[in-house]
Parts: sequence; structure tokens; C-alpha cells
Amino acid sequence: MAPSAEDLKAVTGGTLQHYNQRAEAFWEGTRSHDVTQNIAAMLSHIRGEPPFTLLDFGCGPGRDLKALAALGHVAIGLDGASRFVEMARIHSGCEVWLQDFLALDLPERHFDGVFANASLFHVPRSEVPRVLRALHDALKPGGILFSSIPHGADQEGWSDGRYGVFHAPESWRAFGSAAGFVELERYYRPSGAPPSEQPWLASVWRRE
Repeated sequence: MAPSAEDLKAVTGGTLQHYNQRAEAFWEGTRSHDVTQNIAAMLSHIRGEPPFTLLDFGCGPGRDLKALAALGHVAIGLDGASRFVEMARIHSGCEVWLQDFLALDLPERHFDGVFANASLFHVPRSEVPRVLRALHDALKPGGILFSSIPHGADQEGWSDGRYGVFHAPESWRAFGSAAGFVELERYYRPSGAPPSEQPWLASVWRRE
């Protein structure tokens, strides 16, 4: 049965409260993570000449947003946690939008790339189609969506105070295809680790 509006409000509110209350600890725990492989994967598939206009979807405190801007691109952040938005603006110097993932208001055909690193897994499974479609419509034709999610066997629910979905790889591929994307590349992270120690599924998609 599809979740009610109240169920979705509780999911969003609980997850955002978790991040707002732990924003500084989250920053200290993740600021040194190396995601250059993911950034390069997205940029390598964008057509045309840089600088590109990029959306860091679920930008958190601004680590990757700062990295995208440092490469010379026009980088805009988006997050639903107000404390993260404040921090991202300070850390990156970029424009950052405060938007709930389930209530997006994005310009159409605006971005060359959307970088959704460790963020889309917070979207309840029932809402994934419309969120992916919103990102699809926000991309220019031929634009690129990068996503990184913790994969699993389609488990969904609360874990450590946050709501998430651990999509099976083929389920995730089906969601992307249904939203109008063509998958270009996929890999598991961290690179070089045994398969049993690669919890992250990274995928690169093109809006056709």
C-alpha cells in the first residue's frame, strides 16, 4: 500500500531532523571522503564545452559543491536540511537552495549535470518515479544524472534515525529507465575492494 501524505511527512521530517541535529558531526565525519571518481564519471559524459551548470542534489555541508565550483563550473547546491544549507553556503560560496526532496521546484532544461551522491536513497520507493522525473526534466536534453546509492535487496525503512531504501541494482536500473534515462555506466564503490565490501552502487545516466 502506498504511504499516505502523513507517512511521507514523517519520513521527511524525521530524516531532516536527524541531519540538522548532527550537521557538524556529519561534516567532520565526511569532509575528507574522496569522491573524485564519482565527479569524474559525471563530467566525462557531459557533452559540450565547460563550464557546465551543475546541481549538487543533496549537497549536505558543501564538500562536493565546493569541489565542483573549484573545477570552474557553475555549481548550485540543494538540500532539505536547513543547517546543511547554511553550512554549504559558507563552505562553498555557491548558491544553495533549501528544498524538500519530495517537494522539488526546479527549473526545466537548466542543468548540464545533476550530481546525486548518497542522497536519492532517502527518497521512499513510492516517490522515486516522480523525483527522478523531476531531475530528468531539470536537465538539458542530453544532460547527465550521476547517482550513488547504498544497494541491497529493495529493503526500505528506518536505520540509525534516517529513512532509506537499499535498492537492488536491477530495480534501480528499472526506475531510471522508466524516468526517461539511458544508463551509460555503473560501478561499485569503494573501488578495488572485494564485492562483499562495496556497498555503494554508482550509475551514470543520460536524458535522451
